[in-house]
Amino acid sequence: MIALFMAFGALGAVPARAQAGIVGTPVTACISRVQPGDTVRAVLARPGRFDCTARQTDFGPGDYWVLSGRLPRPADPAAPIRVRQVSLWQDTLAVYAVAANGRITGSLSDSVGISRHIQLGAMIEHRFTPNGAPIERILWRVGGASNLRGILVGARVASDAQSQRSNVLLAALYAGFIGLCAGLLFYNFALWRVLNHDFQIAYCGVLACLIIYAGSSSGFVAWLLPDLDNNRRILTSYVVLSWGMASALAFCATFFERRILDGWPLKLIYSVIAVFGTLGVLMIAVGPFAIALLDRIFSLTMFVAPVSVALVVWHAWRRRSDFLWLFALSWASPMVMLVVRSLYNLNLLDWSFWIDNSTLLAMSVETLMASIAIAYRIRVLSRERDEAVRQEAISRELADTDPLTGLLNRRAFLSRAIAAQGPRTLMLFDIDHFKQVNDTIGHDGGDEVLRQFARTLRFHAPPGVLVARMGGEEFALLGPEAAMPDPDVLLANVRAQRLPYDLRVTSSIGICHGPLADESDWKRLYRLADKALFEAKAAGRDRAGRAPPLPLAA
Repeated sequence: MIALFMAFGALGAVPARAQAGIVGTPVTACISRVQPGDTVRAVLARPGRFDCTARQTDFGPGDYWVLSGRLPRPADPAAPIRVRQVSLWQDTLAVYAVAANGRITGSLSDSVGISRHIQLGAMIEHRFTPNGAPIERILWRVGGASNLRGILVGARVASDAQSQRSNVLLAALYAGFIGLCAGLLFYNFALWRVLNHDFQIAYCGVLACLIIYAGSSSGFVAWLLPDLDNNRRILTSYVVLSWGMASALAFCATFFERRILDGWPLKLIYSVIAVFGTLGVLMIAVGPFAIALLDRIFSLTMFVAPVSVALVVWHAWRRRSDFLWLFALSWASPMVMLVVRSLYNLNLLDWSFWIDNSTLLAMSVETLMASIAIAYRIRVLSRERDEAVRQEAISRELADTDPLTGLLNRRAFLSRAIAAQGPRTLMLFDIDHFKQVNDTIGHDGGDEVLRQFARTLRFHAPPGVLVARMGGEEFALLGPEAAMPDPDVLLANVRAQRLPYDLRVTSSIGICHGPLADESDWKRLYRLADKALFEAKAAGRDRAGRAPPLPLAA
């Protein structure tokens, strides 16, 4: 984080014309298609064939010559120059320096050779040294240009000092970003191993993709792997961005409370996740052969993510999520970045070094804000746990309550139930496979499951209905038939409850209706409800069984 802010400070302290990847003096670029029999000198002899006004993307894919305007006369005619341009999808690249005395020097590179000329910021750079006469023009021959963003973009002429300063500043920027992501990745992965929340592992996926993307889009991976095909490096950026967006949307789907996104918002998010995941796979499989089509699909799909997130935010606002404001703050900059980047990819915005690196800038803000959001989310969970502990301590002091769940205990329940006025409906609940729950997450985790189950019953029990823990994993509701909650609703809510370690449990219910004037009535009512509960478990669990109602006294 310190390195990241120092890098931003350093970039802000230098003149705009000398900042990072946009160092040097811009040069004009005029375009001409390659024709049969073309040679360098023949092309230079016919400058009228070059088009200096048409938009480059209007030419389409193919092979092209690009001629610069006359270069500004340097202060030191003998000083070397560095010709820089943006790295684009192309098969070959030849760069020629034309001196005032007619001498021509240059080199031809295939896609692997291009990687060896990559500088930080994914800028292709060729160094030329004048030999007796200043360099007046630059001529490029671009072979197999996909022309997705242009044929030659961001062409500039810089000095050695400017190029070196650009690399130093960008190294600080990228190193700070990668260090920030790596630190947060290890931290959140460690938390996930302990707390096992889905949003934490999804966020780890986002951070891992960002680290890989920073290495590929910055050109740093070309320094590590000098024999890497430059088009493969660009393809890597497409793939990790697609999978990074899938991970980000998975984070969005799991960060909010479960009740917030139930229904169509969750289905929408998962559908978009599937689209981005599939797009990444297609990039790997057929990207080298169909990059133009996949790039257009990629650019259009990028518009879908902000729309999906905006719908989720709107839905969370309507349902009053406790975490909405933090989520909105942390994801505002990435969503704006996606819109701007998509407009650029569709050639609706001109190239800018900062648009090209907008992912890193926006995600720097997002990673910091999302860390605060995750910390707040965990803090809320901790407060809920602490509140449960406090309630448990208070319950121990109350003779009529179960110390673990805060519900009525069996003794208090029976004292209030027997001699009730009018018939009553008894619902007996038993958590399915509770022994396996204890064996899986331990008794402390099992206790938390009992507390959560008790909260669900208490929440759905209307006034006048008794709620009790009868012992172990058995619970009871008792009240007038008209006041009793719908058993199917209770079963569904138990099933949907988020429990420790993302565990899901179900319960079975036995129901009986009859008089409850004395203890013998209670024994009959309980026996029949217990038998109905046993039948529900025998029928497959996670369901309600009903006993025939007991006849009322004449």
